[in-house]
Amino acid sequence: MADMFASLGTWNWLIFGLILMGLELLTPGVFWLGLAAFLVGVLSFALDPVWQMQILAFAVFAVAAVPLWRRMAQAKPGADDNPFLNKRADALVGRVFTLEKPIVDGTGTVRIDDTVWRVTGPDAPAGSRVKVVKADGARLTVAAA
Repeated sequence: MADMFASLGTWNWLIFGLILMGLELLTPGVFWLGLAAFLVGVLSFALDPVWQMQILAFAVFAVAAVPLWRRMAQAKPGADDNPFLNKRADALVGRVFTLEKPIVDGTGTVRIDDTVWRVTGPDAPAGSRVKVVKADGARLTVAAA
């Protein structure tokens, strides 16, 4: 076992790091072990440490990379750029539209851009202005504007 560790060389660490990084592509969010092995390989080029120091450096890099990776993962820029992404109906709440078909017995339609939406609310004639007060899936609840 000691012979195996003693034979650890720069290229072994670099190849091990690249293999781990490749495997870590299959499990998103976990990438610090491959980076740690790769850094030990780079460090071995410069300093040529004994195998005990290489193992210690790998452990230190792996442990130090975890909080660094978590901090980077939490700071996702642009996560709130479009809060209504995949929530198209929620983006319509508060807007005012003209009824395409009258609301009769609590149901009617309104055209928004190229889509006809079902609306529920108090009875109103076609052409009336209504304000969207609630979105529930593909049905909008409206009130007189």
